[in-house]
Amino acid sequence: FSFRKLWAFTGPGFLMSIAYLDPGNIESDLQSGAVAGFKLLWVLMLATIIGLLLQRLAARLGVVTGLHLAEVCNRQYPKVPRIILWLMVELAIIGSDMQEVIGSAIAINLLSVGKIPLWAGVLITIADTFVFLFLDKYGLRKLEALFGFLITVMALTFGYEYITVKPDQGQLLQGLFVPYCRGCGTAQLEQAVGIVGAVIMPHNMYLHSALVKSRQVNRSDKREVREANKYFFIESCIALFVSFIINIFVVTVFAEAFFQKTNADVNKVCANSSSPHSSLFPNNNETLEVDIYKGGVVLGCYFGPAALYIWAVGILAAGQSSTMTGTYSGQFVMEGFLNLRWSRFARVLLTRSIAITPTLFVSIFQDVEHLTGMNDFLNVLMSLQLPFALIPILTFTSLPSVMNDFANGLFWKVAGGLLILLICCINMYFVVAYVRDLNHMALYIGAGILSVIYLAFVAYLV
Repeated sequence: FSFRKLWAFTGPGFLMSIAYLDPGNIESDLQSGAVAGFKLLWVLMLATIIGLLLQRLAARLGVVTGLHLAEVCNRQYPKVPRIILWLMVELAIIGSDMQEVIGSAIAINLLSVGKIPLWAGVLITIADTFVFLFLDKYGLRKLEALFGFLITVMALTFGYEYITVKPDQGQLLQGLFVPYCRGCGTAQLEQAVGIVGAVIMPHNMYLHSALVKSRQVNRSDKREVREANKYFFIESCIALFVSFIINIFVVTVFAEAFFQKTNADVNKVCANSSSPHSSLFPNNNETLEVDIYKGGVVLGCYFGPAALYIWAVGILAAGQSSTMTGTYSGQFVMEGFLNLRWSRFARVLLTRSIAITPTLFVSIFQDVEHLTGMNDFLNVLMSLQLPFALIPILTFTSLPSVMNDFANGLFWKVAGGLLILLICCINMYFVVAYVRDLNHMALYIGAGILSVIYLAFVAYLV
């Protein structure tokens, strides 16, 4: 083992780990803490471990074959399934980009004390495009350093909230290592499913398999390939451990401070602290519901304005970093599936325009409640796209014709198959619960028809 070699291979794993820290994940974390307290921390840990194992497969595919997942899909699938698969992955990337836009707009609104409206915050995120393109010219290593800086900002900001709130360490450890949820109902179960959907991102498999190609590996030398696989796996372990700690900060802050709180409790504290946002919380005994925006507000009411602004800085860092991973994913996916080599500028402009348009309309004509409510819908959308990354990655890493001596053994095939089955079942439950809450017959019928088509395509891939 050599630390110098590990440093040489360090970078792709940290870029990949940003997907575990995007605004959708942060929202899922804070909601699970507020709804279930410390009881779902073990679900977060399990989801992160599952994510690590799947990222290992994605990295191995890129290292061994010299091709990323989209390029392998292009070679292995017929034209029509390949185009459908590409559209599904693009949908996931655009959904992720929308979450970044929403998170950044809310963070800018909080930092400006409401002076910059949400629609203006959405427009400001267009600047991300130019920042990314400017940095991209200086090489991948510089960009990896920027990601490291943004992850550090998130660790410091959410770590500050953690130190300020001082969560109960005994309950934290029990929540992590006791896989049980005493007294949990439908709301807690839906949060558990939401954690899995938010943590494991479909486009991340495509991204990671491409990023590892940035390191030179002599693929004719099995020892060198094996060594690259080892160092990429160690780096992924470190990167996802860091992201897991940051996620724990967010869950435990809201579990300690806001679990089982009512709107009236928060309304009273906000009124006493002269917060301009106390009207967000009606004076009733309903259980408090929080999102990224309300989360910052209640932190400010309970722990002072510094907590609100530091929270907003953390959300802004999460949003800014995730836009770049989405851009890279889109570039690799389009080039791999379609053999189209657009300039990064054109690529970013297309996805960002598609992501900004619906978000801008909601931010202009609706309030922040509807904007953050979009995050729940987008998490469902991401969950639905998961099989379109998991099935190809398990299939191709199990084929000796693709992976040669590095193909998955029986254990990985069985474990991976069961894992994908579990995730698909969880996602279908998530979707059924979401559609049921819409409470409209036409939507039920539409969802039923789409489910049949969706399941038929998943079965085809299997």
